[in-house]
Amino acid sequence: MFGQQDSLSVSCSYNFPHVLKACLALSFRFGKSVHSSVVKQGFESFTSVGNSVMDFYAKSGALVSTRDVFNCMKIKDSVSWNIILHAHFNEGAFVEGFDLFIQAREDGFEPNSSRFHGYLIQSGLWSLTSVQNSLLENLFDEIPERDVISWSVMIRGYVHSDDAICALESFKQMVSEFGVEADGQTMVSVLKGCTNLADIKMGKLVHGFIISRGLNYDLFIGNTLVDFYCKCGDVDSAVLAFTEMPCKNIVSWSFMLSGFVHNVKYAEELTLFRSMKRSGLDSDEVTLVNLLSLCKFLGHFRECKLIHSRVIRKGFELNDLAVNSLIDAYTKCNEIDVSSKLFCQIKRPDIVSWSTMISGFTYCGMPDEAISLYQEIFLSLENPNTVTLINLLEACGVSAEVGRSKWAHAIAIRMGLVSDVVVGTAILDMYSKCGAVEASKRAFDQISTKNIISWSAIIAAYGLNGHPRLNPNSVTILYVLSACCHGGLIEEGLSVFKDMAKNHKSELKLEHYSCLVDLLARSGNVNNALELIKCIPFGMKAGPSAWGAVLSACRNYEDREVSVGAISRVLEMEPSSYAGYLLESNVYASMGSWSDASGMRCLMNERGVEVVCGYSLVRMNNKAYTFNAGDKYHPLSRTFGPVVEQLHSCMRMDMGARLPF
Repeated sequence: MFGQQDSLSVSCSYNFPHVLKACLALSFRFGKSVHSSVVKQGFESFTSVGNSVMDFYAKSGALVSTRDVFNCMKIKDSVSWNIILHAHFNEGAFVEGFDLFIQAREDGFEPNSSRFHGYLIQSGLWSLTSVQNSLLENLFDEIPERDVISWSVMIRGYVHSDDAICALESFKQMVSEFGVEADGQTMVSVLKGCTNLADIKMGKLVHGFIISRGLNYDLFIGNTLVDFYCKCGDVDSAVLAFTEMPCKNIVSWSFMLSGFVHNVKYAEELTLFRSMKRSGLDSDEVTLVNLLSLCKFLGHFRECKLIHSRVIRKGFELNDLAVNSLIDAYTKCNEIDVSSKLFCQIKRPDIVSWSTMISGFTYCGMPDEAISLYQEIFLSLENPNTVTLINLLEACGVSAEVGRSKWAHAIAIRMGLVSDVVVGTAILDMYSKCGAVEASKRAFDQISTKNIISWSAIIAAYGLNGHPRLNPNSVTILYVLSACCHGGLIEEGLSVFKDMAKNHKSELKLEHYSCLVDLLARSGNVNNALELIKCIPFGMKAGPSAWGAVLSACRNYEDREVSVGAISRVLEMEPSSYAGYLLESNVYASMGSWSDASGMRCLMNERGVEVVCGYSLVRMNNKAYTFNAGDKYHPLSRTFGPVVEQLHSCMRMDMGARLPF
């Protein structure tokens, strides 16, 4: 072939493009030989031949050779510019491609604008406001005939740059003013814009538009609708959209499973997974991660192991999402040793893995290990992010050591994140757990834009540290009630609850009733607490926290009659929680019924309920010391013991003086 090609005259230059296309399927080396033949015979001066050589190198991934050919071309046309631009964008050289695009326009050429929009989005340059303003809108306005592709790219660009409002305005303009018929890609982008805005009303209008245009049978639109409704909290509409889909793929099922997880509907998630198995679809890594969320919530260690084995069988053990989810799930099952072993098996943990493991140590009451692991991150050359910092702050809060907390606070300052509402709230909460209320207040003041969570945190900080007199609002009322409960302000708590029932009755939730039950029960007014439980509105049911408060009051005030009913309620609601068994055993013991107390502990052992030992923190000389309840072998037990007994005596005296009943 090449021997024949070498004898070609100028009049046969049209053969080179065909030969170069054949070389793409055969060999890069053959293509280079053809290029040499082009140069030897002087065909490089032909623009069409130069374009073909460029196209060959570009599709072969040889960007440097593509650029060399382009620079040597004496005459360039719009095809030349499009090839060189696409070569740069396809190889990820977005900045150079952007510069070439501007140069092409300066030279009077018009590269493919619609495709260029897509490259802007892909490159991340779209996130630059200057690029958006100077290019996207201007280029779009210059398109003489805007078809559905142009509009779709424009709308998708706005959505990707977090400007969903402009995306929806463009969609409205496209349909109403220009009469362009939307396609599936357009509607997917519009729905994603509604998701970003969490605008359920607009999303439902768009859904109606989709049905009216007969696009509701599109698989991608159906998946996006399910995702939209789930992320907006309308699970019923998501289920309806999912059910009405004529065909479903693994993404459809994964979106619906994720929606149930996101909206804390784990029973429905399990039912859906069983339906998925019956339909013949096999689970992928996303499905398994959703199932791990269910196991994590229920604390089912055995099921976690089963899913872990399935992850290994399917070859997902190198998938970062699956491994990090396994670490998190094992942690929530209090199997921190398994989590740590799994973490150590990762050859190069990413920052998500580090953050998950740090959070796991903190969750399991091991702040020292969490802080030590944070320090190891720098040896791995990974850079901590905001989530990692928040996990560190939480660990320092659990350690209740002011010195460490100040060190973590300094890290936040160096990272320039103290004014961030999420980080600032975490710093506030950390100091609150250390008992440093003034430091919490200073952290709160440094938050640039406070939200309801930061306000709730500062109210909780004052309440938990003995400063309960604060002005609540309708959302943070639960923390105010909790503050009154911890501060022993019975009348104030009742007043706050009555005020909320009068002015914000629709916002009253089970947690508010439970907190008031706890307030009444702690004060010894057990009968009123029971009456309040009976008055909880229809649709709500007193949970284990409310009945646990009643049961605890029965122990303190030796009310045997009420305790019997409360015990059965707590066991019924939380059969796998050790706290209920221990509380009930202590209630029996306080009333002198030692056989019943022993029987309760035997029942706990028979059911395989594990006890997590409680511990306390005491700071001495700016250092935190931990000791377990009833620990007589602690090296400082002789120092702590008498002080604890004295505190108990003072608390009994103080409680007796406070009781108004």
